[in-house]
Amino acid sequence: MNTRKLPLGNRNIVGAKVTKARKNMNMTQVNLLSKLQTSGVDISVPALSLLEAQKRPVNDIELNALADILNVTVAWLMGRDE
Repeated sequence: MNTRKLPLGNRNIVGAKVTKARKNMNMTQVNLLSKLQTSGVDISVPALSLLEAQKRPVNDIELNALADILNVTVAWLMGRDE
């Protein structure tokens, strides 16, 4: 498993939560990408990596799909529902 070499960015607040939820489900980024694409969200490997690193913004469609796939709420991803 790769470890993050650079600090998290400040372009979104959900990236670290996406990583946490994905890893709790023993899901790889490739698995998550496949599920996102199946749900109609077209995102690349580098884009997901940047999202998780908080170095790219997340749009509402992506946020909704991530919550559904990761079995969490949007509020949890946003840090509002601990």
